[in-house]
Parts: sequence; structure tokens; C-alpha cells
Amino acid sequence: MTGRMIDNRVAKIMELEAAIAELKKDADAIKAEIQDAMAADGVDEIRTGKYVVRSKVIVTNRFDSKAFQKDHKALYSAYLKEASSVRFTHDVIRG
Repeated sequence: MTGRMIDNRVAKIMELEAAIAELKKDADAIKAEIQDAMAADGVDEIRTGKYVVRSKVIVTNRFDSKAFQKDHKALYSAYLKEASSVRFTHDVIRG
């Protein structure tokens, strides 16, 4: 693949990522609008002709690995497992 081809593909990636971010922002705004209406009505479920919409608070318990590491360094280190992944990044060269 030539440099120009890669430039075009990266530009397309950046264009698509910007569009995805904007669409996510729009979707989140619509969700918030529906949730606000539900809260105003004091309901956690709405049934329409097509959809069932639910908004419920979910409580979870998560392991605080940073606090555990701080309090039990040796034990934390004993259970570390190495993992690898590939990170793909792209930036515009300014100069």
C-alpha cells in the first residue's frame, strides 16, 4: 500500500470516527431527553405502540484494584498476568 493510499485510508478513519462521535453525542442527548420525561412522569418504563423503554438505576460492586495494589503490593504483584494487545493510532503531522 502506498503512502498516498494510507493517507486516504487514515483520513477516512478520522472522518468516520468524527461521525461516530457526533452520532453518539446525538443519541445520548435523545436518551437523556427520554429519561428526563420519564423522571418527570415518575415512571421507569414506558410502552409505546412499537417500543418498551426502561430506565433503571443499576448498582454494581467493582473490585478497586488501585486501592488493593496500594494496600497489598506484594500480593497484588503475585497475581499480575501479562497480556499484550495491538494499539492502532493515527495523528495528523503538523509542521
